[in-house]
Amino acid sequence: MSNPILSGCYPDPSVVRVGGDYYLVTSTFEYFPGLPVFHSTDLEHWTQLGHAVDRADQLDLSTVPSSGGLFAPTIRHHNGVFFITCTLVGGDGKRGHFVLTATDAAGPWSDPAWLDGAEGIDPSLFFDDDGRAWFAATRPAHDPQWHDQTEVWLREFDPATRTLTGDEHVLWNGALIGAVWAEGPHLYKRGDWYYLIASEGGTEANHAVSVARSRTVTGPYEGNPANPVLTHRTLGHGHPVTNVGHADLVETPDGGWAAVLLASRGLDSPLGRESFLVPVVWQDDWPVFAPGIGQVVLGEPAAPVRSMPGPLQWTRPRTGDLATVDGDSVTLADTAFAGVRQRHPRFAFGARVQSGPDASGLMIRQSDDAHVRLATTTAGVTATRTEHGRTDVLATAGPADRLEIRGRDGRYELWADDRLLAALDGGFLGSAEAGGFVGVWLGLVADAGATFTEVFYAG
Repeated sequence: MSNPILSGCYPDPSVVRVGGDYYLVTSTFEYFPGLPVFHSTDLEHWTQLGHAVDRADQLDLSTVPSSGGLFAPTIRHHNGVFFITCTLVGGDGKRGHFVLTATDAAGPWSDPAWLDGAEGIDPSLFFDDDGRAWFAATRPAHDPQWHDQTEVWLREFDPATRTLTGDEHVLWNGALIGAVWAEGPHLYKRGDWYYLIASEGGTEANHAVSVARSRTVTGPYEGNPANPVLTHRTLGHGHPVTNVGHADLVETPDGGWAAVLLASRGLDSPLGRESFLVPVVWQDDWPVFAPGIGQVVLGEPAAPVRSMPGPLQWTRPRTGDLATVDGDSVTLADTAFAGVRQRHPRFAFGARVQSGPDASGLMIRQSDDAHVRLATTTAGVTATRTEHGRTDVLATAGPADRLEIRGRDGRYELWADDRLLAALDGGFLGSAEAGGFVGVWLGLVADAGATFTEVFYAG
């Protein structure tokens, strides 16, 4: 099995099957275009179709902070229409839950329908076989029994008007006493049972998948005595796969089941939280994740690749002018940074600055306050490190034609032509140290327009 199924920062995966085709979407936080939509016929090999948020006037991301923006989308399909629901967190513009629709998963996707007054994050949609539809999300418990207790709530959803109707129902307060930060709630129906999947413990080392069931969609729900049904928190921080949670179930055409979920290759990997896959079977009307082993297992590593990242892989923080990609050439208009996800523990990323102002070059970006910059100046090349908002010069050198960043299992080397300018540990770029929810992006940076040639990523 290929695992992860999406390498690099592709967290909070949600999946839906339509016939023999699967469609998947993930969180993107402050990056634009947002909410990448993927297609597969086997759940292991995925091709990106586009982005559900690809127009600057769809959503206002211009003022969202680092690791704010688009949280935990869910994708579903009903009566020939794809639905994505998501939450926009932070910033000065419109915020909260919204719904997008499209008749083709490749787009175009609609402008958002905002669900005003709906609390919390991590929304999900469920289309019942009786024709009714439901919206669920998670929020801080209104009457908490312990600190950071959350609850999953439900209201009916009208697909025609894309609005919430009827009464609110609280479905879930946590599988365990003291369980915190429930996220990623999803509802399903199998036989006479309704199932609620939710993850608890936080989206880091204590992440854990739990399940509850009910005879009616509005509850009450009973928890599985085996909860949590999937977690790596008991395996120790040194296990090669950590942070396992945020699962979404899907039934295969032959009646089998599987789950996509997030996990990390290491407790604070610069690759961030990636998308993984596990098989699911049913036992005593409960789902069993990764039967026989109860763990998420890394698959065979992908064959080394050296290529120019495709146009759909390039994103930038917040909204604005996108990079223009033409062959192995990338042009930034007034874009300060455009980049691609780091997808391998070992990689090389490089480019030649064809034209541009001083300080045009390469960047390893975790956030506005945590990044490394390798840039040309009138005097030559300068390498800087920014940690918690403070910038220090790592090295300077004479002029160079070609810049390159090499990654080696959490360490980074900065090269100018054939000269090694600096080497540094990348621990400060991990989300645990820097704060936030994203992995590392590798990209091109300029204070104004610039053109880069011979752009490549090898991993």
